[in-house]
Amino acid sequence: QVQLVESGGGLVQPGGSLRLSCAASGSIGRVYVMGWHRQAPGNQRELVVVITSGGITNYGESVRGRFTISRDNAKNTVYLQMNSLKPEDTAVYYCNVVGMSGARSYDYWGQGTQVTVSS
Repeated sequence: QVQLVESGGGLVQPGGSLRLSCAASGSIGRVYVMGWHRQAPGNQRELVVVITSGGITNYGESVRGRFTISRDNAKNTVYLQMNSLKPEDTAVYYCNVVGMSGARSYDYWGQGTQVTVSS
């Protein structure tokens, strides 16, 4: 079993910044991909950004240039620095981890953290 602990969400004004973090623990084994997705009310869950263990990133088009992902492999933690936030960034942000423990692959999601961008 893998546990994910997310933190850093909250309320911020347009143009402001927030930093999310997600720490993985438990039967982690080898973590291949960590990242963030988000879901706004009435919308489908969408990619924000993911990062591989080798540092390769894939950003969603709507956040490219404003958000930055980083990863501490030693701590199995991923961070999301969100700058120049817009009201349309308001959503629940979910951490996602994909890896392998022993012979078993896994794909876990965090409980989500609310980000609200509003004046």
